[in-house]
Amino acid sequence: MGKGATYNVPYRRRREGKTNYSLRKKLVSSGLPRIVVRKTGKYIIAQLVEPDVKGDRVITSAHSSELRKKYGYLGSLNSLPSSYLTGLLCGCKSLASNVNEAVLDIGLQTPSKGANVFAVAKGFLDAGVKVPFNEEVAPDDKRIMGTHIAEYAEKLSSNPEEYKKFFSSYNKRGLAPEKIADHFVTIKEKIMSNFKKQSKK
Repeated sequence: MGKGATYNVPYRRRREGKTNYSLRKKLVSSGLPRIVVRKTGKYIIAQLVEPDVKGDRVITSAHSSELRKKYGYLGSLNSLPSSYLTGLLCGCKSLASNVNEAVLDIGLQTPSKGANVFAVAKGFLDAGVKVPFNEEVAPDDKRIMGTHIAEYAEKLSSNPEEYKKFFSSYNKRGLAPEKIADHFVTIKEKIMSNFKKQSKK
């Protein structure tokens, strides 16, 4: 550990590896709300936040569990399809809150091509929120729809034990994983249709 009269102790959240303050300063300086994305072992969480003297203020948020509770989504709640749909849902909520532009804040996550965080950002874009980022790093449309999941399910279909091992949760919820892409389109249309109806009121 550094010593001496000129040594400054880093902020607690920096010491704990939770906040990159130099990056945060750049994002805050943009003057735009930040899209904060977090992935847990089970869920995807997207929040639109803005800085305040007392701390970040959440403008609106979406939790992937809402996809199941409100829209009947039967797939995994922390997959690429659910990441996109959570971003789409939060993006629609943002527009309803009169926010049409934001910057993506990935925190300390490593920015790798095709990551869930970029699927969320793509959802915001498709909702109508302007988000400046290179769309080439986002997952392609087929993966966002879950075709890779369907293809893997079809591959395992000849091995019932392996199929059951990987996809028992899908089948318990009443969704054949081979049909995930069609189900994704249905849920996407429900979300878009719901907010179109609200905007007309």
